[in-house]
Amino acid sequence: MAKTIYRPPVQSKLGQLIDSLFLLVLVLASLFVPVYFGLAGGGKTTLENTAKTWEGLGQNATMQAQWEKLGYTPETAHELIVSRFDYSFSVPALAITAFVVIAYFVFVFRWSKKEYKDVISERFDR
Repeated sequence: MAKTIYRPPVQSKLGQLIDSLFLLVLVLASLFVPVYFGLAGGGKTTLENTAKTWEGLGQNATMQAQWEKLGYTPETAHELIVSRFDYSFSVPALAITAFVVIAYFVFVFRWSKKEYKDVISERFDR
């Protein structure tokens, strides 16, 4: 029986470039589409505080000293201190995201299994 060597198909340089650019576009789209549609980032909330003094901002003497080392005054640090990130999330959105990620991996594993079986049968089945 003659031993044959499996040689996978060769992709051209142009094909590799197109594949790489396509994957780059997909990655960028997956990062920016949720932000564009407002699905990512809860935004910021601002505390209701009009006092622009260190005491009014809830800063003790140690905190005040550190702010001043950074070059801030109560007026310039006010906006930084009173704005907070909103860490709330939606349980249905979390469930949908988990479902999509799990479904994607199930699809990838099943497709890979099919492709792997095709390569093995092409190589070893007579």
